[in-house]
Amino acid sequence: MQSKLVLSTVAIAVALTGCAGMSDTQRNTGIGAGVGALGGAAIGAATGNSRSAATGAAIGAGVGALGGYLWSQRMEAQKRQMEQATQGTGIQVSQTANNELKLAIPSDAGFDTGRANIKPQLAGVLDQFSGGLRNNPNAEVRIIGHTDSTGSDAVNNPLSVERAASTRDYLVSRGVRAQAIQIDGRGSREPVANNNTDSGRAQNRRVEVYVGERPAQG
Repeated sequence: MQSKLVLSTVAIAVALTGCAGMSDTQRNTGIGAGVGALGGAAIGAATGNSRSAATGAAIGAGVGALGGYLWSQRMEAQKRQMEQATQGTGIQVSQTANNELKLAIPSDAGFDTGRANIKPQLAGVLDQFSGGLRNNPNAEVRIIGHTDSTGSDAVNNPLSVERAASTRDYLVSRGVRAQAIQIDGRGSREPVANNNTDSGRAQNRRVEVYVGERPAQG
């Protein structure tokens, strides 16, 4: 019963995403709904309760539909622009599974050790990045700071926030809407590499910038 529910919900979402004449918004919403339903039903099924599985699928579908972003021509153009702007900087540019444009900025490319002041190399990248954001009124930006595990949380947590705030403030100084940007600092809590090595710690000292485009409000 549970597996049939999951398969049926996802099948509907997949079928919707394949319908001719659908907009990008509708297709992305369908994909988000299917993925959300699958996750929600799985949580319910883990409890051994079929009603929980059904409820989880319904809630998950709603969350998935709300969470989807568009990957428009404008987003693709900004990704290509940033790939060129970041060549040789160590900054990585990618498209996430949720259709966000992601900039992964290692500390060495953006900040001096223990400092939150933006280095000239990163400033040049953000100058170009801000242009694409100014031209996208539906963009939502998240900036998240991270540190390695060296030092205490009392130092790392505020430093990660300060670096995210510095990145936000620089973008705002270049004309990006402040209300479109959210920041957060995770300290050393979300490493992407082993903190026991120099190279691992270098990877963990980073700022991640995510840009998602919401559908235009009619």
